Amino acid sequence: MKQALILHGTDASPESNWFSWLKNQLEERGYKVWLPQLPNCDRPDVNAYNTFLLSNPDFAFTPETIIIGHSSGAVEVLSLLQHLPEGIRINTAFLVSAFRDSLGWDSLKNLFSEPFDFTSIRAKARSFVFIHSDNDPYVPLEQAEYLAHELNGELIVKAGQGHFNTELSDLYEEFPMLLELINRYSGIA
Repeated sequence: MKQALILHGTDASPESNWFSWLKNQLEERGYKVWLPQLPNCDRPDVNAYNTFLLSNPDFAFTPETIIIGHSSGAVEVLSLLQHLPEGIRINTAFLVSAFRDSLGWDSLKNLFSEPFDFTSIRAKARSFVFIHSDNDPYVPLEQAEYLAHELNGELIVKAGQGHFNTELSDLYEEFPMLLELINRYSGIA
């Protein structure tokens, strides 16, 4: 069964930005979608997130699973993949405005309590797609470039799109480009 996990970012919720729109679009295409409220998302912590996400008996990670993460949710995607049991491999990880360090923010330091093991992460997904803007006010493009390089991922850079959220405009109550990428890259849409 096609499955999708959508992870929001810091101080966000499942109702923020384009998340619930994407959930509805994927459900219409036959996906089972989990869009959880991440615990204590004002100070994201990968250990707490991993425990929470891996303890759901109703969601199993399979070759037909895609995971979409935005901002700190994209960082959690990488940590989650690193902590999946051996032998489990998902289809595709879609990482929007991903970053590799705390960006100097104390509230983000618990996202990086252990270093990324890129070899392990690469083994847990068939492909990685990074989406970033050239003018993200929080995350420099170099952050996504580094991660895409380390994971042999595809990097798509969009001009003038900020952090792909509703801070820039109401445009990001929906994200049709991401849906198109899911259809193209996952091969299961």
